[in-house]
Amino acid sequence: MIYTVTFNPSLDYIVKLPTLALGSVNRTEAEELYPGGKGINVSIVLRNLGVESTALGFTAGFTGNEICRLLDRCGCRTDFIQVPEGFSRINVKIQAEQESEINGQGPNLTTENLQNLFQKLDQLLDGDLLVLAGSIPNTLPSNIYERILQQLEGRNIRVVVDATGELLRNVLKYHPFLIKPNNHELGDLFGQSLRTDQEIIFYAQKLQQMGARNVLISMAGDGAILVDEGGTIHKSHLPPKGKVVNSVGAGDSMVAGFLAGYLSSHNYETAFKTGLAAGSASAFQEWLASGDDIRKLLKTL
Repeated sequence: MIYTVTFNPSLDYIVKLPTLALGSVNRTEAEELYPGGKGINVSIVLRNLGVESTALGFTAGFTGNEICRLLDRCGCRTDFIQVPEGFSRINVKIQAEQESEINGQGPNLTTENLQNLFQKLDQLLDGDLLVLAGSIPNTLPSNIYERILQQLEGRNIRVVVDATGELLRNVLKYHPFLIKPNNHELGDLFGQSLRTDQEIIFYAQKLQQMGARNVLISMAGDGAILVDEGGTIHKSHLPPKGKVVNSVGAGDSMVAGFLAGYLSSHNYETAFKTGLAAGSASAFQEWLASGDDIRKLLKTL
């Protein structure tokens, strides 16, 4: 079973209007409401590809109930911890002549809430996969990823970490199954500006020397590079062709596609191509890609 963790899920309220006039009443032309959060995105795309997962994390209030309802409508299993006070955040995304966002804070999380999460993680079984993705709310300890991997160490649970900076660096010693920085984030880890494939591969291999098993580097319009645990380098200089509509969730979709491809084949080339197709397919949509969208692009790779 795959488990995803989203510490601070959201309702993403997307509004479209021709112009945004500050200090005035603005009326929308279109609006959408989606469940949001990096781990949640991974669960949704996995489900679209026919792979079951369970979404873990924290929800609160009527907005938390709506997040669960929307995920249920997507066919996703959830096992969120219900926080008794506050409410899950609402993120307002304004698409006008310029894009703007107003992101909520989310509920305050207590030590007891965190203990409840660790109890759920204790129930993971040999061979399970855990996806940790995104930032950490300021009400949780900054080393929470590290603490989770420390607790799971030695249990044959493969962990995917989609994070940046010190958050990523500090978990490498626990040998995560997959990490997915983009090329800029990879360079920032080492204080470098990476311009060539050779430089990207060199520093991806550095991350392997520090403990990561598989390093997947997304490069937006320049494709992606995977350095797998066997030392094989997989490259795609050009992503599938299409018009980018919304890049939000593309990285999460790439993670989901990689896992779905790997679990179906136990082959890293298949995992790489499925991840690339999933990430691109979501970038070409208003929201996350369907399974058909992904499979159609995969045939072109």
